Parts: sequence; C-alpha cells; structure tokens
Amino acid sequence: MGLIVQKFGGSSVADADKIRNVARIITETYRKGHNVVAVLSAQGDTTDDLIAKAAEINPHASKREMDMLLSTGEQISCSLCAMAIEAMGYPVVSLTGWQAGVRTNTGYSNARIKRIETERLLSELDKKCIVIVTGFQGINRYDDVTTLGRGGSDTSAVALAAALHADLCQIYTDVDGVYTADPRNVQGAKKLDEITFDEMLELATLGAQVLHNRSVEMAKRYNVNMEVISSFSGKPGTKVKEVVKNVEKTHVSGVAKDKDIARLALVGLQDTPGIAFKIFSLLAKEKVNVDIILQSIGRNDTKDISFTVHKGDKELAKRVLEDNKEYLGFDHIDVSDNIAKVSIVGAGMINNPGVAATMFEALYNAGVNINMISTSEIKVSVLVDISDTDRAVQVIHDKFFSEFGGGN
Repeated sequence: MGLIVQKFGGSSVADADKIRNVARIITETYRKGHNVVAVLSAQGDTTDDLIAKAAEINPHASKREMDMLLSTGEQISCSLCAMAIEAMGYPVVSLTGWQAGVRTNTGYSNARIKRIETERLLSELDKKCIVIVTGFQGINRYDDVTTLGRGGSDTSAVALAAALHADLCQIYTDVDGVYTADPRNVQGAKKLDEITFDEMLELATLGAQVLHNRSVEMAKRYNVNMEVISSFSGKPGTKVKEVVKNVEKTHVSGVAKDKDIARLALVGLQDTPGIAFKIFSLLAKEKVNVDIILQSIGRNDTKDISFTVHKGDKELAKRVLEDNKEYLGFDHIDVSDNIAKVSIVGAGMINNPGVAATMFEALYNAGVNINMISTSEIKVSVLVDISDTDRAVQVIHDKFFSEFGGGN
C-alpha cells in the first residue's frame, strides 16, 4: 500500500459526468489499497467566468479580493467530487488550501508555497479517508487566502506529494501523456514513455502546456515520482524522472511554441560599460522576466539591445524604460508582439553536433525567417513571425521525428 497524489485539471472536472469519472478514478486507486490525496482545479472556464464577474463590478479590484473570489472555483469542484465519492459509499473529506495546511508568502495572485503543515492531512488519511484538496490556493501569515497563479494546481499537487513523501504524483489531463509536440495541432506527434525533469522543465517553460514549469522545478528539487496521464483514455502515461533509460541516444525530445511573448529593442544605446546592467536591473525591480537577449556589435559608439518578455509585461517594460530614457541614453524603443518563440528540447543535444543546423535547415526549406536565436545545453529557441509559428513547429517536428524516425 502506498500514498498517491492525483491532480485533475479543469477539463477533467468540467461537468457532472466528468466529475463522476474523476470520482471513479480516485476510488479505483483507493480500492487497490492506496491512500489517496486528490487535488482539483476549478471546473472548465470557471476561473475565467469569475474574472469576468469581477470586471463587471470593479475592473481594478485589488489582488487580495481577486484571490478571495477566484479561490471559490476550486472549492466548488472539490465539494462536488467529494459528494460523488460519498454517493459511491467511500469515506471522503474535501479541504480548502488553508485547511490542508498550505502556507504561502504574502504575495497575492501569484503566491509561492513556503511550507505545508501536514497534521490535518495525515489525520484524515489515518481515518482511511480519501482527501480532496483545492488546488491553486493557500493562506498567508495574515490568514488571507492567496492563489498560486497560472498552473497553481500542478504546483499544489507536487508540493503535497513532496510534503507527504508520496510514492507517486499523477497529473491527470486531457491528453494521455507528454508528446513530442502538441498532438492537437501537430501531425505525427508521438507520445513519450518517459522524459527527464530537465527536458520537461524546458518544454514547460518554452510553452508546452501539459505541466507548469513551477511544478516540474519543485518535482526535480524534491525528486517527486511523477506521471502525466489521461483522465479519459485509461492508457499508460509519461513518467517524468531524473534519468531516463535512453538519455544518451536522445537528440530531440520535443518541439514547443509560445505565442505569448513580445520583443523590445532599445536602439541607439551609448556603447558604455554597465549599460546592460542598468537596463535589466530596472526591469528586475519591477518583476519583469526577460528571456532571449541579443546585443548588436557597436557602431559609431552606439549599439542596440533586443530582448523578449511575456506579452502581459510589454507595456510595463516599455514604460519603465521610457521613464529612464535619459538615464539609459537611447534614441527610441521598438516594440513588437507579432512574434512567437519556437524551441526544440533534448537532453542529448549537447553531445550531438548539428542539431541546431538541422532545425535551421527545416526552417530555411519552409521559407521561415529567423529573427533571434537562443541556445543552451538542452534547447534551441528561435523567434519567428507569429504567422509562421504553426508551420515552423510542423516542419521542425517533421524533420526530427519523420526523417530520423523519432528523437529517441
């Protein structure tokens, strides 16, 4: 007998029939002799609907009150699922984040988990209860409800698995594992039996939506045994682990895209020492995360620096830089959100010369222009025009997974 944490996303609990299906999965695991802690997201589009309701009342509502509102979505799905399990005759209790002991920092709307006080959870498990916990939320030192931001239910599940020393953390979703690309948009996408934490973290950070990057980072840190699995198919999923069997043979494990980015270019900067520090320290103070950075070779004592940010941070980044134009000493800012990032990821890329060239060849043959390039030991990312995004992903995927018979 082991302890299994199971997380179910919004699409898995979207209506009454799907909630009953989730209850069936949970109780089947319980009947096999396992202790079960299930973490649920809000149903379907509930969170978006709540945001819309708030906008009707106060478009500028405080983050504290938004957290108070948005946390109710998970409470609804958890209580409904507990009712379904009750109707099946099993012992069950649903808990909010604060009842489950999830303690966060004081940030609202994007809080970080500081610790989990497990006494209540362990007490309920000792009673042989199935425990259903609201994902995406916790409580801070002021006893205020906080939410964990995008992907927060994934993070909740992994944190609970780590705190409880669970034997397995299963992330149930609407696809039956991690694929070489999004199977809903890319022809020929192949399901992976296993993937390393590092590869999964890169894919999640680069736009793959199966797992949130914070949850993968936490799973790697605490060595949580993870599996991504379908709520609907019943097929084996993809195991996410530190080392996979064929890591030495792996060239490319996946292709990801991210259309939610913007590029800013500071043109005509004075070519003086410390200018990059000045720019990016200003952005860091405003919590603006910067990704790809490109600096041109100086000409006539000036240079240009281009970089990408999340599209939601575009206006903030522009305003911060414009407010410090005299301090930084540039001519003007060019801003574009008509771009996307396309990336390949593979743990074995560093030992296989020519992987980047193969990617660039695929884009060249398809007539896709590359605007910027960023590389690391296990990934290559390029910026392309947003209109070329889906075609770029498809031709790159075809190049690696059709011509070479797959990345493994």
